[in-house]
Amino acid sequence: MKMEESRRNFIKKAVIGTTAMTFGGILPSFSAKSYGNIIGANERLNIAMMGVNARGKALANNFAMQPNSQITYICDVDKQAIERCMPEVMKRQKHQPKTEGDFRRALEDKNVDALVVAVPDHWHAPAAILASQAGKHVYLEKPCSHNPHEGELLIQAVKKYKNVIQMGNQRRSWPNVAAGIREVHNGAIGKAYYARTWYTNNRAPIGVGKEVAVPAWLDFDLWQGPAPRRAYKDNILHYNWHWFWHWGTGEALNNGTHFVDLARWGLQVEYPSLVTSTGGRYAHKDDWETPDTQMISMEFGKDALITWEGRSCNGAKTDGATVGVIFYGEKGSLQINGDNSYRIYDLNSKVIKEVKDTQKVETSSLTNPSQNLDAIHIQNFFSAIKDGSSLNSDIIGGHQSTLLVQLGNIAQRTGQSLQIDPKNGRIVNNKEAMNKYWSREYQKGWEPRV
Repeated sequence: MKMEESRRNFIKKAVIGTTAMTFGGILPSFSAKSYGNIIGANERLNIAMMGVNARGKALANNFAMQPNSQITYICDVDKQAIERCMPEVMKRQKHQPKTEGDFRRALEDKNVDALVVAVPDHWHAPAAILASQAGKHVYLEKPCSHNPHEGELLIQAVKKYKNVIQMGNQRRSWPNVAAGIREVHNGAIGKAYYARTWYTNNRAPIGVGKEVAVPAWLDFDLWQGPAPRRAYKDNILHYNWHWFWHWGTGEALNNGTHFVDLARWGLQVEYPSLVTSTGGRYAHKDDWETPDTQMISMEFGKDALITWEGRSCNGAKTDGATVGVIFYGEKGSLQINGDNSYRIYDLNSKVIKEVKDTQKVETSSLTNPSQNLDAIHIQNFFSAIKDGSSLNSDIIGGHQSTLLVQLGNIAQRTGQSLQIDPKNGRIVNNKEAMNKYWSREYQKGWEPRV
């Protein structure tokens, strides 16, 4: 009980503290009164979880721990995942959730307020659109879409159905990260013109998959959903789907999305004018299709540049961290790593300011690196639902950031530099790229529509 009370006090202080910093639009404005309407409110939002394996299970625990929500449905095509998740949720709330293999059954329940989507990437946008059409709000794990076309559909959906869709790039809500971005905006390093981002890991090979019988605990047909049907192999579930273009989007969207988003936020840019990518699958000979080593460059006219470097199979740190972003400006630089802290350097690399956080962030964790900090992002989602507060990561901005790394993957797959219309982010003068990679082929009858 003491741990739970301590955690709730942390969330309350973090939200109020974030408000006190007055970020001028970076974060929503919480008054003591509006905060009281959220934390401790008698009315709880009813949450349906779609996907509770790994990251989804961590999110289920976090939503169950919030004082103003309760999990009412646990949905997963994996029966074992439901069995593992249920006792963890019941440790954190009194209400017994219903269980469903098909999340669409939860969408039929008029008492469900929101759907949390934490499933493979090919399901993200289609599920969010179905939820929007059912009148539900959506907490959508990054990336918000499998391809650019789906991102455009999400924007159409939120405009048409008037619901709330928050993308789960939770660092947008971390107080010290937001403070660091504010430093960049306010000229702490002079005019910022370049943001360099990176991610490193020591991922193991995935081998060569064998066609085997679908396990009895898995509904593989529904797992594939919108994706054209393929035979089940023993090296796809539950994580390696990331490295197959058919279902996943590679390291660029798996982890690059987070820090490319911070880079775009800090430089205050939207769509690029030129995108290039180099790299490949070098570390191992196996079924892994997406690059394990990749360098994406995004130019924004003559004003700014963002780069992302991904090294999935060599975890050597870059500038002292396995993940991060460094902003370079006329007077110095500012570095944000995977935690809720930042440093400002002068032009000679001397630290002139450092802001740390006592909250420990396990950047190596695949599922739950920052539970307390992520709760702030969840509360922002709830506030937008209850009183119309601004989202820290609405779907328009979420799509813009997701699109940047999607364009990098398209440049990688075509082997060409991409000219981009800076007004809308669309590829120009390249019919192959648009026809082949802007959207995808869908299983007949599963095409997402708004």
